[in-house]
Amino acid sequence: MSRGLVVGKDDLQFGFNDTLLSHCQNNLGAFLPATIQDDELRPAAVAIVLVRDPSTGAACFLLTRRASRLSRHGGQYALPGGRLDDGEDAHSAALRELKEELGLNATQSSVIGQLDDFPTRSGFRITPVIVWLEDHQAVQRDPAEVEAVFFVPITDLDQPGIPRLHHIPESSNPVLSMVLASLEDEIFSPTAAILFQFREVTFYGRSTRVAHYEQPLFAWQ
Repeated sequence: MSRGLVVGKDDLQFGFNDTLLSHCQNNLGAFLPATIQDDELRPAAVAIVLVRDPSTGAACFLLTRRASRLSRHGGQYALPGGRLDDGEDAHSAALRELKEELGLNATQSSVIGQLDDFPTRSGFRITPVIVWLEDHQAVQRDPAEVEAVFFVPITDLDQPGIPRLHHIPESSNPVLSMVLASLEDEIFSPTAAILFQFREVTFYGRSTRVAHYEQPLFAWQ
């Protein structure tokens, strides 16, 4: 049975605090991420960054919209991230991309866990890395890569109707999406699937797997 995101809704809405951090660390520490060994997939990493909303103090995660002029997935919602450089591991790549895309400095000690590798139709193996960014830093997005940055309350993930599943004739697996209330918009896998597992593992303490979920046709390129 679900325990909810944390002990109380008030803590959830307003508390970027040690209670939430401990809750996340305990659940992530008990989770064994599944890895994918496939040389045909290029390794990549994304950062799911937990921060304090500078205007409300609420616990949030950072979501971006990619610059529309990018040749790959332009204008789509995304998490900060990208492919691994030679000799780089997923944690280092996620932190580097966080710095390059949003101007945020985080160290290895800020990493509190990771989720399952997710294979994409565009040929990547994405490792999601969970980052707790304690100190307040101003976001300085790189306009060449990022069109907009959103502070999404974690309570957006604890809503009825998440996830949505869509069946398409091109695949036997359903496409996963979710509507984020603060954005009043729908996001799709792979980002939506990763965030769904983030909710399930980090907040609910469940070992929910998501790598089998399909992506919409526009993400296949």
